[in-house]
Amino acid sequence: MMFRRKSAWTLATLLLIITFSFQPAIGHHYDAREIYHHAWALVKENYYDTSFNGTDWPEYEHKYDDQIQNTDDAFRAIKKMLESLKDPYTRFLDPRAFQDENDAIDAHIVGIGINLQQSRDQTHLIITRTIENSPAEKAGLSPGDELIAIDNACAIGITPEQAAEHIRGQAGTSVKLAVKHAGNQAIVQITRQDIDIRAVQVKMFDSGIGYIQLSTFISSDAAKEFRRALARLAGAKGIIIDLRDNPGGLLANALEMADMLLDGGTIVSTIGRHGKHTDISSGQPLTKQPIVVLVDEESASASEILASAIKDNGRGIVLGTRTYGKGLVQEINRLPGGAALHITVSRYLTPNGSDINKVGIEPDILIENKTDQVKVAYTYLKEKIAYSKPLTKKQLLSTVTNNKTVLSVGHNLIK
Repeated sequence: MMFRRKSAWTLATLLLIITFSFQPAIGHHYDAREIYHHAWALVKENYYDTSFNGTDWPEYEHKYDDQIQNTDDAFRAIKKMLESLKDPYTRFLDPRAFQDENDAIDAHIVGIGINLQQSRDQTHLIITRTIENSPAEKAGLSPGDELIAIDNACAIGITPEQAAEHIRGQAGTSVKLAVKHAGNQAIVQITRQDIDIRAVQVKMFDSGIGYIQLSTFISSDAAKEFRRALARLAGAKGIIIDLRDNPGGLLANALEMADMLLDGGTIVSTIGRHGKHTDISSGQPLTKQPIVVLVDEESASASEILASAIKDNGRGIVLGTRTYGKGLVQEINRLPGGAALHITVSRYLTPNGSDINKVGIEPDILIENKTDQVKVAYTYLKEKIAYSKPLTKKQLLSTVTNNKTVLSVGHNLIK
């Protein structure tokens, strides 16, 4: 799956399918043990790996029966059970976290307006985005800042989910954060508020180059926003799609957006317990302008599906740095008691058959400097339009060298 909502809006790298499979019978009351056993059965029936990552799953069916006396006991037991899978994406959401996720899908949250990403060594929490005009942005927080402490509690080594537990709260209340900015530590007091999530920002550059920044796939409105952005840029000669710092979201959004851009071909294939499923483009794109997709090491999951669909089908080029490498799909399953599970139900393959999990997508053009990434994308599209044919490596290098930008090119012919 591709994500979760948090009142702090801390986004994990997830790719989500919404199912909400649990429907309680009218008048039926579930006791605590039933909640646990329902969770156990969901994993047994749906987890993508039949070996359960080497875990003896039947052992857990009644392992905690004697320890479960109430709902809180059941929730703790479920967490322990899921930890045995050693799969960070298969996880438990308590009722508050599940509500926060629903709020994010509904494009509305209560919080401070930041995206948090855990470093690869799992020791640091990095702010990857602040929502425009959010309390976090107004307080001076910015992408790249490291979260050190929350209300005097150390945040080093905790997950984005654990951080969100401490940051979330009611509108009008405040939270104290210690952050490291440009090597200096600062303490900021931030008041939580209602925030509307906008997934897309759009602008038109000079020379008719359009720019779409897509920050998340979690909002149910994301595909609609993307469609409106393409309509606004109908007169553009080329389009830059910026997926940098985008941790993912709903699989359905990635599929719909890819279909808006592709003139045919495979979007993605998923492989789960019940076989392989391939999503094919309708072949009726909303635009045929040249495309450059910007990615970085935080572009994950749904971002990687969209980027690889464009790259592998020759619809555009991918520029930036290697992506995160999240090639698994999770399903949201509601539990009795208002909680939920994210269960990894499949892995996915890009259109050319690549499994990018823990590998990522290699860009066509490797550019490490973020400012240069936009400049090179802009230059590439201008020159492609001028040449009206694919640029050779020599032509692109010549153009970029004249602009004093350093890059390396992955292919001799860039389409």
